[in-house]
Amino acid sequence: MRVLFLSHRLPYAPNRGDRIRSYHILQSMRVWADVDLISLVHDDEEAGHAAEVERFAATVRTVRVRKVPNTLRAALALASGRPLTHALLHSSDLRSAVASAVGAHRPDVVFAFCTGIAPIALEKPLRDIPLVLDMVDVDSAKWATLSALSPPPRSWIYAREARTLARFERTIARCARTTLVTTEAERETLARIAPGAAIEVMENGVDVDSLRPPEPPAESATIVFCGVMNYPPNADGAIWLAREVWPMVRRARPDARLEIVGSNPTRAVRALADPAAGIVVTGAVPDVRPYLWGAAAAVAPLRVARGVQNKVLEAVAAGLPVVVSEAVAVGLPLAVRGLCHTAERSPDWALALARLLQLRSASRGALVPPGIVDALRWNVRLRNLEGTVVRAGQSREASDTTAP
Repeated sequence: MRVLFLSHRLPYAPNRGDRIRSYHILQSMRVWADVDLISLVHDDEEAGHAAEVERFAATVRTVRVRKVPNTLRAALALASGRPLTHALLHSSDLRSAVASAVGAHRPDVVFAFCTGIAPIALEKPLRDIPLVLDMVDVDSAKWATLSALSPPPRSWIYAREARTLARFERTIARCARTTLVTTEAERETLARIAPGAAIEVMENGVDVDSLRPPEPPAESATIVFCGVMNYPPNADGAIWLAREVWPMVRRARPDARLEIVGSNPTRAVRALADPAAGIVVTGAVPDVRPYLWGAAAAVAPLRVARGVQNKVLEAVAAGLPVVVSEAVAVGLPLAVRGLCHTAERSPDWALALARLLQLRSASRGALVPPGIVDALRWNVRLRNLEGTVVRAGQSREASDTTAP
C-alpha cells in the first residue's frame, strides 16, 4: 500500500503534542505501507530535521511556510470566508510538491494530519483518492471557547475563526472516508458539526519506556508544568497558576518550587520568574524528563483544552500525580482521569497541591499503578490504524470495480 502523508508540521523531533502524535503514526505506518511525506516547515531548525525523517519514510518533501507574507494574507482573509488558519499555513510550493509526489508514486490513500494541511486534499490530483483525516481535535470548538474567554477585538477574531473552521470541518469530514479524533468528546463535537461523517476515536499514547523513572521517586517540593509556552492556553494557564494559586501554596509550603518548563515562553510567562516566590521559567530544555523525575507532582491548569493533553500522559508515565483543570480532565482516558486530581477554583488547586507536597515520595509513587501506564503505549493506541487506512484504500478499489 502507498500512502501520501500530509502534515502541517514536520513529524520530528517528537517534542510537542502535534509532532508526538504524527511521529508515532508515521512510525506505525512505515511497517505496513510505503509512505511519501509532504510536510510544511516553519523555520530553518525544523527544515533541518528532514534528513532524519527520511529514515522512516520512503520519500520526504518539505515546503516552507513564510510568516510575514502569510500574516498579510491572513489580514486580507478577514474580509473573506477563509479560515485564518489556512491563510497562515499557506505555502506557494505545496501544489507543486503534491504534483511531484503523485507523479512519482500515485498513492492508494491520502492521510492528512490536521485540518491545517487538509484543503489540498480537496484539490486535483488528490480529490479522487480516498482520504483519511486525522483531525486530532476539533479546532473550531477551541476557538469558540477562546472567544468566550477573550476581550474584544480578539474575541471577534476567534469567533470568526470558529465559524469559518467549522464550515471547513463539516466539508472535509464528509469528504474523508474516515476522520480520526483523540477522544469520545471530540467525536461527539464533530458529529454535531458534520452529521453522517465517518468518525473514529484513536487515542493518544505515550512513550512509556522512555519516561519510566530510572530511580525511585525523589523527595521533592517541586511542582512542574510542561508545555510549549507560547501556545495561548498554556501561557494563560501558567499565568493564572502563578498569580492565583501559587501564593496560597507557598503559604502552606514556603519551600515549594514551581517549574514552568517549555519552549518559547511569552513575555508575560517569562515575567513570572521570581526566585523569592520559588517560580522558575526554564524556556526550551533539551529533555523534559529530568524535570518530571525530580518533581513531586505535575499540573495542567488549562482553561481551554481540546482532546488529550499529552503533558498529562507523560507525567503519569513518569510516575507523577497530576492536578488538572476540568477542561483537561474531560479529554483524558478514563483510567488516567481516575489518577488525577481535578480542581477548578484556585483554593481547590492550592489545597490539592499542598496535600500532594505533604506526601512522602513512596506514597506519591503508589498513586500511579504500572498497569494503567502500560495501557498507554502507542502500539496499543494505534492498533486499529492499519485497518482504518486499508479499508479506505479498499473503498476506492470497490468503487472502481462497480463504476459503469
